Amino acid sequence: MTQVAVGGRLHFGFGNLSLSHSRLYGGLGVALAAPTVSLSATPADTVATPAAIESVAETVCEQLGVDGVALTVDQQLPAHVGLGSGTQQALAVATAVAGAYDKGIAVREIAPALGRGGRSGIGVATFEAGGFVLDGGHPTARFTTDRPQDGDWIVPPVAARHPVPDDWRFLLVVPDSEPGRSGDLEDDSIRAAIERAEPAIADRISGLLTRRVLPAIAAGDADRFGKAVAEIGRLNGAWYADEQGGVYRPPIGELVDALSGSPAIYGAGQSSWGPTVYGITDAAHADAAREAGRTALEAAGIDGDVQVVAGRNHGARVAGDAIDVTAKRA
Repeated sequence: MTQVAVGGRLHFGFGNLSLSHSRLYGGLGVALAAPTVSLSATPADTVATPAAIESVAETVCEQLGVDGVALTVDQQLPAHVGLGSGTQQALAVATAVAGAYDKGIAVREIAPALGRGGRSGIGVATFEAGGFVLDGGHPTARFTTDRPQDGDWIVPPVAARHPVPDDWRFLLVVPDSEPGRSGDLEDDSIRAAIERAEPAIADRISGLLTRRVLPAIAAGDADRFGKAVAEIGRLNGAWYADEQGGVYRPPIGELVDALSGSPAIYGAGQSSWGPTVYGITDAAHADAAREAGRTALEAAGIDGDVQVVAGRNHGARVAGDAIDVTAKRA
């Protein structure tokens, strides 16, 4: 039996959605220690797994050339809330199946066949090695008006990776709200945003990345980092405003505003399509940040979950048959 466990991730936004620039997308985000997905796999003659991951397991078995697998899910990431559940779960399945059969696997190679990494490479990169990641995006010339078939792309390369400082913390506020966009709806929304995207916004984001975000993570400055990624989130929201009803999808804007006013939080924003709202803080202010999250939900009249978690500076944990998730497939 092989067991795989990995935490979620935050997605702060993209570097570019304009077709006027040579590279498209270019995501930035950070690996989280929690919440996690954990599952285990044993060889089997057929695919025996929960319905939610059956199609992924079947594709993995086909890709690896094995008959089947028995999968048990012990912990699940909340689905479609902006924490990367789809990619982390799919790659965990692939790694567990490969481990059960003592096969080498490179999740970066198999991810496209599973429908992952077609835009952002953050989920794949954080599964591999954790940390803060900026990916290199895709060549704009390869953009098509219709979604390409699964497998017809290459996961974006890692342009920069930095460890998350040990004392940094991330406030996660997950309101009881409609799930974030996924699947065809997400794809249609992003393609619509690309068709209207102002290139000047990408130019502003580029300056934020090179002069503020990357120096801040390298120096371990949570305050400067938080303010910079929050600004990138707001600029991304300008691209998505027509698709999600504003810079942030309702009612997230109210929560972001409330958190941004807390001295315990250095920057706040929406992770991916939400509804998860993040806040950048540190260990010394963790309790105050948690209370700020609860207060924000209460003021907005919304129920939800609040937690403060650390970053993660390692890839997925594999127990049982050891496996390198960056190895070439056998």
